Amino acid sequence: MTEPDFAHEPVMVDEIVTVFTPVPPGTVLDATLGGGGHAEALLDQCPHLSVLGLDRDEQALSAARRRLRRFGSRATTVLSRFDRLAAVMADSQIASLAGALFDLGVSSPQLDDPERGFSYRLEGPLDMRMDPRRGKTAADVVNGDDVDDLARIIHDYGDERFATRVARAIVAARPITTTTELAAVVTAAIPAATRRTGGHPAKRTFQALRIAVNDELDQLPGSLDQAIDATVTRGRVAVLTYHSGEDRLVKQRFAEATSGGCTCPPGLPCVCGATPIVRRVRAPRTPSADQTAGNRRARSAHLRVVEKLGAAP
Repeated sequence: MTEPDFAHEPVMVDEIVTVFTPVPPGTVLDATLGGGGHAEALLDQCPHLSVLGLDRDEQALSAARRRLRRFGSRATTVLSRFDRLAAVMADSQIASLAGALFDLGVSSPQLDDPERGFSYRLEGPLDMRMDPRRGKTAADVVNGDDVDDLARIIHDYGDERFATRVARAIVAARPITTTTELAAVVTAAIPAATRRTGGHPAKRTFQALRIAVNDELDQLPGSLDQAIDATVTRGRVAVLTYHSGEDRLVKQRFAEATSGGCTCPPGLPCVCGATPIVRRVRAPRTPSADQTAGNRRARSAHLRVVEKLGAAP
C-alpha cells in the first residue's frame, strides 16, 4: 500500500465535533490519529482548538501529516503509543488538554492492505502489528501459544463462544503462515449452523489476535487515566469502541472517575470522602443508520463521553 492510499472515513465525525465544540480553548489529544479525519474536522470547525495527534503506525501518521499540513502549528503529530501520553505532552511542552479522543480499533487502510495481515479475506503474512518495526506478530502467537492461552485470547478479546474448538484446530494445523490459511482453519472449526449468521466466521478470532499482538486492552486503562488527569475543567474525554471488552474497560474507568473511587455500598450516601472528577455527558452512543449504511465498519461503534469537573471549593 502506498501512502496516498491511506484514506479512512472517520466514524461519528459530526458527533465528535459536537462533543468537543463546548470545551475550553486549548489542545485536544487525538490518541489514535489514523488518517487524521477526526482531527481535520475538529480543526476546521473549532477554531479555538489545536490537536496533538498520536499514532504508532508510521504510514497513518505520514498520511495524517499531509492532511493536516494546512493547519500549521495547530496540528502536532507524534509517532507514539497512547500510553506514553504524559511523556509526549512533556516533550511537546503541552501542560494540559482541553480534551482527548480515543478512536479504538483498526483503520480501513490497515484492513485493506494484505501485507499488514489484518484481513481474513485477503491473503498476506500473519503480522497484525500496528507498528511493523517491533514486537511479536500474529504468526508468533498462532504458532507459539498453547491451546489454553489461545483459547483465552480468542474468548476474552473476540467474544468467540467456540474459542476452545478454534484454538485446538489452530494447534492441530500448525504451522500456519498466511491470513487465508488461518481463516480457513477457523471457519472449519465453527459449527456449520453458526457460520451462516453473524458475518465471517474468522472475524472474531482475527480481532482477538490483533488486540493481543498490539496489547490494546492492557494499555487502555492507564492511558484513559492519564488523559483524564491532564484534562482541564470542562474539558472532555471521548472514546469510540468497537468491541465489548474495550467498552467494558472504558465504562469501568469512567465509572471510577465519576464516583471518585467511592467504596460506599450502592444506594447509600457517600461517607468515604470520595470526590468525583468527571461527569457523564449525554451523547449519541451509536452511529446513525445513514452512517452505518455508508460505512459497514462503523456498525459496532459505541461512543462514551465524560467531562472534567472543577476542584471542590
